[in-house]
Amino acid sequence: MKIQERTGAGAGRSAAPAQPSVGDRLPSPPRERKPALAALAVLLILVGALGATMLVLRAGDRVEVVKVTADIQAGDSVGNHVTSVMVAADDSINYVEWTKVDALKKLKAKSTIYADTVVVGQMFGAKAEVPEGKASVGLALKEGQYYTGIKGGDTVTAYRVGTRGSSGSDSSDKGSSSSSSSGNGAIANASVESVKGESDATVSTGTKSITLLVDEADAAALASASAAGEVAVVRVPAK
Repeated sequence: MKIQERTGAGAGRSAAPAQPSVGDRLPSPPRERKPALAALAVLLILVGALGATMLVLRAGDRVEVVKVTADIQAGDSVGNHVTSVMVAADDSINYVEWTKVDALKKLKAKSTIYADTVVVGQMFGAKAEVPEGKASVGLALKEGQYYTGIKGGDTVTAYRVGTRGSSGSDSSDKGSSSSSSSGNGAIANASVESVKGESDATVSTGTKSITLLVDEADAAALASASAAGEVAVVRVPAK
């Protein structure tokens, strides 16, 4: 009796539908390959690598150029006030290469060049050039007629400080100078081109030779006042 029941139970189980095994899955469709996108990705990688390489090479492309170590006044040579520095090469900048420093020493500064400036060729010429409408006037000033620390590049006003104000002849002189740029016997907005101290040779005098760049119309009045020893130079804010 028990044997039959087991047989019947086994028969009932075999009649149930068989479940598919876990490993029996339908095959997936093959992936679509896109060779154009793959080629583009490779090209972008190569371009990026090439750009990075060019930047590295460019950063290492340096040139030895001239830098001045002291103020160079207009009309002066750099002399021995030079040193060499390394800068990034740039064809758009006319650097003076260190190999040309000897030739540079034969040229003159067109305007004041300040210490620690990396110079370019446009700053120099065979002789100092005067801008159109301007004139360079030399002054021999005694101590008290100029301020302490006067140097090339300063903006100044030159005043006529004569003591003959009551004389008729002096009145005419002042009348001629009153046509200057400030209208009161003063020549405004002049620029100091160069300063050379004669006191280097004669300490007791304190005299300095100063060259001012002024409007051409003011040159005669300033030269006349300078010849009479009646000029005082005052520093004013640059405009």
